[in-house]
Amino acid sequence: MKYNRLGRTGLYVSQLCMGTWTFSGRNYFGGAIGTLDQKTATQFIGRALEARINFIDTADVYSFGDSEEMTGKALKDLGVVRSDVVLATKVFGRMGPGPNDIGASRGHIMDGVARSLERLQTDHIDLYQIHHSDIATGVEETMRALDDLVRQGMVRYVGVSNWEAWKIVKANGVAEKNGWTRIEAHQAYYSLAGRDLEQEHVPMMASEDVGCLVWSPLSGGYMAGKYTPDGDKPVEPGRRANFDFPPLDKDKADRTVVVMREIAKAHGVSVARVGLAWVRSKPFITSTIIGATTIEQLNDNLESITLELSPEEIARLDDVSADRQQYPYWMISRNNSTRIPTGEPVPPGNATPGAGKK
Repeated sequence: MKYNRLGRTGLYVSQLCMGTWTFSGRNYFGGAIGTLDQKTATQFIGRALEARINFIDTADVYSFGDSEEMTGKALKDLGVVRSDVVLATKVFGRMGPGPNDIGASRGHIMDGVARSLERLQTDHIDLYQIHHSDIATGVEETMRALDDLVRQGMVRYVGVSNWEAWKIVKANGVAEKNGWTRIEAHQAYYSLAGRDLEQEHVPMMASEDVGCLVWSPLSGGYMAGKYTPDGDKPVEPGRRANFDFPPLDKDKADRTVVVMREIAKAHGVSVARVGLAWVRSKPFITSTIIGATTIEQLNDNLESITLELSPEEIARLDDVSADRQQYPYWMISRNNSTRIPTGEPVPPGNATPGAGKK
């Protein structure tokens, strides 16, 4: 296991992060994500720690608090030294029927952190993340509340998830102006089937030195290959049969899986390992969140850390999964094609994602 710095901080997190969305199953999705009981959840966290993972991610809204509670109990039952793990959770999701039981307002954040600390059985959260972009609350209110949590010692570092690139830049500008704590990490969807992140977020994260944590690196299991036809083998049932998320272009995903299968066969590994190794190969990735519903699946995901794809294999996967450039990037590429002499490095933060792609 290797470790990467989280944003501008001195905190190091493992390249793989143990995700806990599959715990309990008492949620909006009727258990479609997973229904692991406490005994199995503890086994999973123990196995992840054994593999030298030091990073665990959860959220208050996962199974209406059950995931946090089960994570806290697992760490306690395993006798884990608190300083040996980086514990991350999130706030925003609807936790009750009231109008203020959701969002990134000061009120909901303050209520949420107190309950998360209690469920996790800890006195601090290492990385506290705003789970979604709030269209009703201004970033000033959110960032001030988060800064107060850091000053009070309840939270060590701050992150966001599923935010717009411009909003992260604005929030950190507000934080810098006021001397508040800044956003150090963005937890985002990224996979061979979903490369939208490359358009705006990747150059932003490079420019602003914000870490990238990846959720659903296998696109809800689709890029593990079991949903793509393979000769006479039937398509396997799985999570997407009941919860078809995240959205994707299945024709392009299927073409990509064909190439992934060829690479997996050459290495003697699963298709899932290829997908995880490709995500991990990207220089802007800080940590990749893995989740599982069986111990066999978890062990296979953990083994992906040993797979190193060749530059040629990465290029093949890049090519088959490439997205069409969006405006203004195709215009920027076109009109900068002769701007920088061949061989001269592009200034940091000025690279155009997907340059040359059609």
